[in-house]
Amino acid sequence: MIGSLKGTILEKQAPGLLLECHGVGYEVETPMSTFLELPPVGGEVSLLTHLVVREDNHTLYGFTTADEKQLFRSLLKVSGVGAKMALAVLSAMSAGDFRRCIEYEDSATLTKIPGVGKKTAERLIIEMRDRLSVLSSQPAKAGGKVVAPAGARQEACDALIALGYRPAEVNKLVGKLDTDGKSAEEIIRSALKQVAG
Repeated sequence: MIGSLKGTILEKQAPGLLLECHGVGYEVETPMSTFLELPPVGGEVSLLTHLVVREDNHTLYGFTTADEKQLFRSLLKVSGVGAKMALAVLSAMSAGDFRRCIEYEDSATLTKIPGVGKKTAERLIIEMRDRLSVLSSQPAKAGGKVVAPAGARQEACDALIALGYRPAEVNKLVGKLDTDGKSAEEIIRSALKQVAG
């Protein structure tokens, strides 16, 4: 198996690239989180890779972090999730944000990923819960560009969990709120009003 590649970028066309390593050109597919971090054509890059072998083709997938590669491999083990959907997950959110969605049972955020419906989101939550507990013991690294749940909402969720609420309860409380443009304090206040009311 090809575990990593280091070379010069000859071509870039999202979501893939052609990487020359010692005179051999490798076609590599990447999540957008990795693609956006790549240097311009002619630049040098080092990628961690995973080779998927099918009857009709071999496809090489590249990642800038070990965290992304590990999550990609774990996603491939979920029934009904192929490489295309795994790439979509990593393109839509960082590995850390995906973990939070699983921990908070946030299927609403997962269904915003192209190709992920309600049933697939629920399956991801159920099947990835145990796998992510193993992965979360490894240090997390920087991930993608799209954050879900984002900023103030994430702060509010973390604070509510620190207050003793279970992740699933927090997801239900915060999921009912319009959090756009609100501070973490406002979100927490609104969530607690639901409990008191």
